[in-house]
Amino acid sequence: MSIVKTTVDRRSFLKVSALSTGGIVLGFNWACTPQEAVRAIPSEWFDVNAFLKIAANGMVTIMSPNPEIGQNVKTSMPMIIAEELDVKWEDVIVEQAPLDTDAFKRQVAGGSQSIRQGWSSLRMAGATAKQMLINAAAKQWGVDPSGLTASEGVISGNGKKITYGEIAAEAANVPVPEEVKLKDPKDFKIIGTERRNVDLNKIVTGQPLFGLDHKVDGMLYSVVLRPPAFGAKLKSFDDSDTRQVNGVQDVVQFGDKIAVLATSTWAAIKGQRALKPEWDLSGQLESTSYHDETMRNLLDTPSEEPKRNDGNVKRAFAEADKVIERTYEAPFLPHNTMEPMNFFANVTAEKVELVGPIQTPEWTRSRVAKLLEREESEVSIDMTRMGGGFGRRLYGDFALEAAEISSMINSPVKVVFTREDDMTAGTYRPGSKYKFRASIKDGQMTGYHLVGAGVNMRNATRENNFPAASLDNYLIESHNLQSNITTGAWRAPITNFLAFAEQSFIDEVAIELGQDQVQFRLDLFERALSNPVGEVGYDVEKFMGVVKLAAEKSNWTEKKDGVYKGFSAYYSHNTYVAEVAEVVMSGGTPKVQKMITAIDCGIVVNPMGAINQVQGGVIDGIGHAMYGELTFEAGVPQSKNFDQYRLIRTSEVPDVEVHFVESNNDPTGLGEPSLPPAGGAIANAIHAATGQRFYQQPFIKEKVVFG
Repeated sequence: MSIVKTTVDRRSFLKVSALSTGGIVLGFNWACTPQEAVRAIPSEWFDVNAFLKIAANGMVTIMSPNPEIGQNVKTSMPMIIAEELDVKWEDVIVEQAPLDTDAFKRQVAGGSQSIRQGWSSLRMAGATAKQMLINAAAKQWGVDPSGLTASEGVISGNGKKITYGEIAAEAANVPVPEEVKLKDPKDFKIIGTERRNVDLNKIVTGQPLFGLDHKVDGMLYSVVLRPPAFGAKLKSFDDSDTRQVNGVQDVVQFGDKIAVLATSTWAAIKGQRALKPEWDLSGQLESTSYHDETMRNLLDTPSEEPKRNDGNVKRAFAEADKVIERTYEAPFLPHNTMEPMNFFANVTAEKVELVGPIQTPEWTRSRVAKLLEREESEVSIDMTRMGGGFGRRLYGDFALEAAEISSMINSPVKVVFTREDDMTAGTYRPGSKYKFRASIKDGQMTGYHLVGAGVNMRNATRENNFPAASLDNYLIESHNLQSNITTGAWRAPITNFLAFAEQSFIDEVAIELGQDQVQFRLDLFERALSNPVGEVGYDVEKFMGVVKLAAEKSNWTEKKDGVYKGFSAYYSHNTYVAEVAEVVMSGGTPKVQKMITAIDCGIVVNPMGAINQVQGGVIDGIGHAMYGELTFEAGVPQSKNFDQYRLIRTSEVPDVEVHFVESNNDPTGLGEPSLPPAGGAIANAIHAATGQRFYQQPFIKEKVVFG
């Protein structure tokens, strides 16, 4: 148990009021933390808040502030509050909060940070509410509150009992405590137990939850025709055929786009297809061949300002007995969420009402306000559940389109992307390339040089990640290729490919030196632990812990006939992951049959949800490493639907075994970290099985047939 100061003032304690039903509403805005915690971790982690309502019958409604994108925060964040509040989970009702920057902070789904950022403040919210209820009971009974306890919504002591519901109204008049007690993790009853997704019943029974489900009376549907190529501009268009489509109500141009308005999605789609546009194609129209050639040239160009430069890499390579050099290449990737982009807007003279699936509601609100020249206070955003995001729904371009169209037609409208729109008007994972070099002297790796180049990547590397600090001579350089193709975050940005390249290269160096691949990594970690060179950007002992756990759980050193293993480990989003892939040969082709994953992510709030996140990340990483690719020809994306874009299939999904390091540390990220190591693990396992190395993704480009 720990005692923390609430340091609550009128600004941070937003609301304490009685309900007409006899309950209480408590609102928190925690922008402060105990001084001890501030010294240990960044203060912005605590810039979160939560609302909870307690009814007279003891039911508790907990608002989940962050967007739910499938990462299960709508279940796990309320679990944290309920734990410290000390109520039965069965008595909790969870509701999605709207965007409210007065009440909530960092309402963002991105960077695997929702739980990490909210952990301590959500605990304080629940603990403060519990203490106020205890203090109210103590006042009613005329006793010292220190002699009372609370458990499962019941306050006990002095031979008496009272439920939260019975004392809730009184608690509205109790001063906010100056300090509260947080539970010792060993006393957790809800955190660390498996809890079913709070939306599961609605999801499986098809009840409205997602953006595509949202509708209001009089709403029009809009399908937008956008430029067919990045760099193209709209010259003119003929909409006469479109206006003849049954259900089409209007056609409007905004910028280089044409919006078709109709009474149904299908009518809008047919109207879009009937448009006859004329495009100006005289702009910069880039092709994959241009990207490839330019980035390869950049890899051979010294950077003016290296990202990191330890020792004397030039001398290490000059004195080497041997130099190992390998280049790895990654394509663009679309996000391909199950639910295509969509958003609802109703712009009137009085307000701007927005509803839909968005990862960045606050940023989106500010951009909509600027676009429409309105005050932010006039713009509201309600968040729906999202059918996937992976970074695509960070950008909100679809919400801006909906707001602009609604303002033009003076009517509520929902913009809906077709799958073709979604893939050809995306914000993509950028293409990238990496060149690795290792100098070998007297049977040891003495130098390490990485050059990265990426499209619209300010920094294509993670210069302080492993193997930084483990080598005397270590040089990291990065180059950026500016492009008019829209790029952005894609699940585990940068590291989603860099990890494969690095872990494949490390594996190849270990084998060249005749060393076991796991032990080779552990030896490097030992150097970073005992005699580090420069900054260490990772926790060496935690990293070593997952490496050893994965090796143990996979029986790494045990040889099994017909089973070939590959190892990979990576650190991202404050979480340490090691993975072992098992590959078998089936009919002469490699098949990934199992992945063993070890993870150190601190306290696991909901093991069921956590395992799902890890498994999803691993499968996503395998599928895109093997099959995913998007190319461009004269600015035009060459894949428009799933008949042209290969995803992993059910029959290709391996068994994913998940092991968490037991920990009482605060939770870290989990939605993304299991993806980066997956590609390296299967590549190294396939090499063990076939002798073939992969230097390009997708692996299928190497003309390998996978079972």
